[in-house]
Amino acid sequence: MSYQVFARKYRPRTFKDVLGQDHVVRTLCNAIEQKRLAHAYLFVGPRGTGKTSTARIFAKALNCSGGPKVDFDPDEDVCLEIAEGRSLDVLEIDGASNRGIDNIRDLRDNVQFTPTRGQYRIIYIDEVHMLTKESFNALLKTLEEPPAHVMFIFATTEPHKILPTILSRCQRFDLRPIPAEIIAKHLVNIAAQEGVTLSLPAAFAIARVADGGMRDAQSMLDQLVSFCGNQIDEQDVNDIFGVTSRETVARSLAYILDRQLPSLLHLVHELSEAGRDMGQLLSEIMGAVRELLISKVAPQEASLSLPEEWRAPLEELLARTPADKIVRLMEVLSSTEEHMRWSTNKRLHLEMGLIQAVHSLAEANISDIIRALNGAPLPETPVATIPLPAVQLAAPAARPVAPAPAPAPVPVSEPVPAPAPVEEPAPAPMPAGLEPIDDAPPSFALDPDLEDAPPPVFDDEAPAMFAGDGDFGAPAAAGPMTPEGWEALLTTLREVSPLQAGTVGNTMFISDDDGLVTLAIHPEDTDSRDALLGETLSELIAEHAPRICGHSITLRLVTDASVPPPVVEEPPPPAPLPVPAPRPAAPKPKAPEKKPAPEKPAAPESLRPTEEEFYHDPLVELALKEFHATLIK
Repeated sequence: MSYQVFARKYRPRTFKDVLGQDHVVRTLCNAIEQKRLAHAYLFVGPRGTGKTSTARIFAKALNCSGGPKVDFDPDEDVCLEIAEGRSLDVLEIDGASNRGIDNIRDLRDNVQFTPTRGQYRIIYIDEVHMLTKESFNALLKTLEEPPAHVMFIFATTEPHKILPTILSRCQRFDLRPIPAEIIAKHLVNIAAQEGVTLSLPAAFAIARVADGGMRDAQSMLDQLVSFCGNQIDEQDVNDIFGVTSRETVARSLAYILDRQLPSLLHLVHELSEAGRDMGQLLSEIMGAVRELLISKVAPQEASLSLPEEWRAPLEELLARTPADKIVRLMEVLSSTEEHMRWSTNKRLHLEMGLIQAVHSLAEANISDIIRALNGAPLPETPVATIPLPAVQLAAPAARPVAPAPAPAPVPVSEPVPAPAPVEEPAPAPMPAGLEPIDDAPPSFALDPDLEDAPPPVFDDEAPAMFAGDGDFGAPAAAGPMTPEGWEALLTTLREVSPLQAGTVGNTMFISDDDGLVTLAIHPEDTDSRDALLGETLSELIAEHAPRICGHSITLRLVTDASVPPPVVEEPPPPAPLPVPAPRPAAPKPKAPEKKPAPEKPAAPESLRPTEEEFYHDPLVELALKEFHATLIK
């Protein structure tokens, strides 16, 4: 006997074998037991959910020996003929290839014959929505009043394409997508019968890709057995079908909530180079965001499918992220998914969507503004301080590259060894009178904790440092920022961008604690605060600070009333308008006698301009030029 694929070998044979469709099975069984059988049924549902299998099982129950009955024997001759599609009483028709009106006329003549062995002559039409409008109309009368021994069973994936007159004559059963837990458990049972070791995480990975279709999951398992043999792990599923592991999805979500944008983009680069499906990655991230949102607003309804080692970091990040921010995050990701659906460059849209998603968490919404007006501080921006577990990514296929003088970048899956601790003096205590600014957004510079995920290097040579004045040279020696260095940095900023840096008023340098530079400003100096934390000046400081102190810095602003307040130049008051002196009342003049106005004497002929002088007069030429006019002689 030739090889039989899993989707056919393990097709349901009885009502007990139908998985995930209890509402349909129970209704059909009750109808058989109570003898309340209709003359037309319609099975609706996605692909691979059991429409054809349920129709064949229902036909077996109707035409079995001693039927109709629920507990029939699937191995008797009548049931085997129906299962193999060679029964004369059960006619299976493909609606896509028999959609013409002539086919329906032949079918209408064929149903008049009585069944040969069973009690019913069953007409099963698959993909019935493919029939033409004329074919539906030709079937209407027979479908409404068929012979007593005829029963129609229709199946479709697109019920909206069926005429309402057909739908009203059928009992409709909606078959739902099968849950992932049921699919995974069934796959493990199939693997056990085939002598294959299938891990439970691998079974769940297959179920997630199958998206509720049992037939798709069985076909994928068949393909995996051909590739892996008798041992199938989750990594095999990821490699074959481009599935993103749950650990990678959890890490991506942690990077988004912790706003580690460079690490997030580096992870997307690694996944793209490993051949992962970008659309499937976004779908997995959206599913994880949905689970976290449900766990935040309704913990009793939450069912997290994320790995156990990732739940503690994600719950800590979730605790300091408001629910409305997560809703906004889901909206951004949904919009990204819509753009990726019709785009050929899916990675581009995914990266742009993730950047927008990270920035959306830092946006102030109406709720934040209302809380700020009521006196509450704005929500604090998280800093990348959560230790994240390591994740193993499948390396892409090796390809020959030219040897690079610089060492290869450390992959994101391997932790970077921490540098040897250097004893530094303890930071100076905060002077009296200083108050930290709690409602200020974070600074522009990358935090030192982000260095564990270096961005990918795409060139063969390491990029040189820009040393200013168009020259390339070594950066400044690393050291703490000093008051003189801060003044030098402000001087540089005023030279590069006088419009932005000119608004920075008096600032007092406090300390530099491992790159965290503390500055004091006057409480009323809002212009300096907004300029220092603005996007334009932040990028300039991030560019020029390493040239002065040898490393990037992060600003921390505090208020101090001892700092000189900003000087506000008030405009001079307008000069008072002169009051005119009152005029003496003039005597009312007498009305002059009306005399005819003398005619104005014409200018002498010698003083009149000639026609040539008139057309070349400077005033005339200027007027013509200003009004784009043309003189007509």
